[in-house]
Amino acid sequence: MKKSKFEIICSKILSGDSLQKALNTWRFYEKKIVFTNGCFDLLHYGHVEYLSKAKDLGDVLIVGMNTDSSVKRLKGNHRPLQDENSRATILASLQFIDAVVLFDEETPYNLISLIRPNILVKGSDYKPEQIVGYDILKSYNGEVRTIDFVPGYSTSSIEEKIKKG
Repeated sequence: MKKSKFEIICSKILSGDSLQKALNTWRFYEKKIVFTNGCFDLLHYGHVEYLSKAKDLGDVLIVGMNTDSSVKRLKGNHRPLQDENSRATILASLQFIDAVVLFDEETPYNLISLIRPNILVKGSDYKPEQIVGYDILKSYNGEVRTIDFVPGYSTSSIEEKIKKG
C-alpha cells in the first residue's frame, strides 16, 4: 500500500534502530553525510536558507533537534513555543532534509559521536574549534564548516515582535 505524503514526512524522524539502518545504507552507498543541529522553535526564512546551504555540502542532511526539555534548559521556561513533535515534523517536511533526530542533552556531542558525519555544520557565529563535536570530526579527518546567518532572522526576534504586537 502506498504511503501518504504525511507518512513519508514522519518516516524521516529517526531514532535507535531506524537511524542506524539509515546510516548503514548511506555509508554503503558512500553518501557524504552532513550534520547540523538546533532548537528550530519557529522555522523561519533564515533557518530554511541555512539548512539548504548545509545540504549543498553533501548528499545527506541529518538535523539534530533539541527535545522540549533540552530547549527549556537552554532557553528558559518560556520556550519552546512549539512542541518537539511539531518542530520535528515541520523540519522533516523540508525536501532537502533527509533525517531529523531528537536529542535530550544540552549539546549533540553523543549524537555526533554516533552519526560520525563527514561534515559538521554550524552558524558562523562560532569558530570551528568552538563547535561541539569538532574534536570528534578531527579524529577521523571529518570537516567542520560554518555558514553565515541571514541578518535579521532569529526566533528570538520573531518572539519579540509578537510580544510587542
